[in-house]
Amino acid sequence: MENPAEWAGGRGRRVVVIGGGVAGSLIAKSLQFDADLTLIDPKDYFEIPWASLRATVEPLFAERSLIHHKDYLVNGRLIVSKVTSITHKEVLTADGHQVAYDYLVVATGHYDPVPVTRADRFEEYLIENKKIKAADSILIVGGGPTGVELAAEIAVDFPQKKVTLVHDGSRLLEFIGPKASDKTLEWLKNKNVEVKLMQSVDMSSNTNTSGGNRTYFTSSGETIKADFHFLCTGKPPGSEWLRETYLKDRIDNFGRLKVDENLRVKGHRNIFAVGDVTDIKEPKQGYAAQKHSLVAAKNLKVLMSGGNESKLVKYEPRSSPKIIVSLGRQDAVAQFPFTTIIGLVPGMIKSKDLYVGKTRKKMGLNPK
Repeated sequence: MENPAEWAGGRGRRVVVIGGGVAGSLIAKSLQFDADLTLIDPKDYFEIPWASLRATVEPLFAERSLIHHKDYLVNGRLIVSKVTSITHKEVLTADGHQVAYDYLVVATGHYDPVPVTRADRFEEYLIENKKIKAADSILIVGGGPTGVELAAEIAVDFPQKKVTLVHDGSRLLEFIGPKASDKTLEWLKNKNVEVKLMQSVDMSSNTNTSGGNRTYFTSSGETIKADFHFLCTGKPPGSEWLRETYLKDRIDNFGRLKVDENLRVKGHRNIFAVGDVTDIKEPKQGYAAQKHSLVAAKNLKVLMSGGNESKLVKYEPRSSPKIIVSLGRQDAVAQFPFTTIIGLVPGMIKSKDLYVGKTRKKMGLNPK
């Protein structure tokens, strides 16, 4: 075990950020010159999550969307390990570090087991891509944004593949309005994607048939033949590990951390939570997670400089957020406060580059 005193560093207040996703990486980058900063993440890279589906059809796209933490974290400490516990003064990691903190930020997002190294994650995309290229038929389970965007990516890049999307809800993209759902369904059908609604797939019962493809059974008794499947159903919040820690009584029934208007964990003056792991009532979007990080970073700077709590900034969720779901390389469906549109116009905003250049720029890196 290391002595926490060794970690004090003498560069002002000790800030520990747990989780290096969209929210955690941005807050670490924002505070690295204002604090004695440690980022703890189970992997050595940050992945731009909304670019991951493009990387399955075009692995080279991941060259820009997989970013080593060390590329933007030039003045902080990185520990590549899982966190096992938190006490009121330190964070314990699986590889034996004891990291003392003055301020803590929990940014563990959703539970998503991915490879530890950037190289292995890149290799994973190459393998998925080979599978897509070799397949004649692909099943996608889940009709939220991930399932819809993946179906669209495959349908646009590999129009000869038979793509079936099964969703247990009455419409696709249930987190946005019915108009956007209807337009999306129509778009997918025009691209020959077969969409089955109000059905689930029994993942335990799929069986191998001759020729290498599998037979899947749906809840309504239908059979689907496909060479392989992608499971695109929701991921649980990355908070299970917190249930045995100092913060266990700050988790709501959905596994999210309860935060106040300044993004501090309720009842704790020096612990913040940002991103998808918070209980803020709003769609869980990367755009919102980035806003959390900037608000929390401002508030940490106020507190670290001895400023008055009355100067803390409040985070205000947008009541009717702008939502854009990309549909392949050129089209997208967009829901704005007063209108819903589909096609090239919203596609120009998001689909070509999926905000990768913009995100890299935000992280202080070359967009290209």
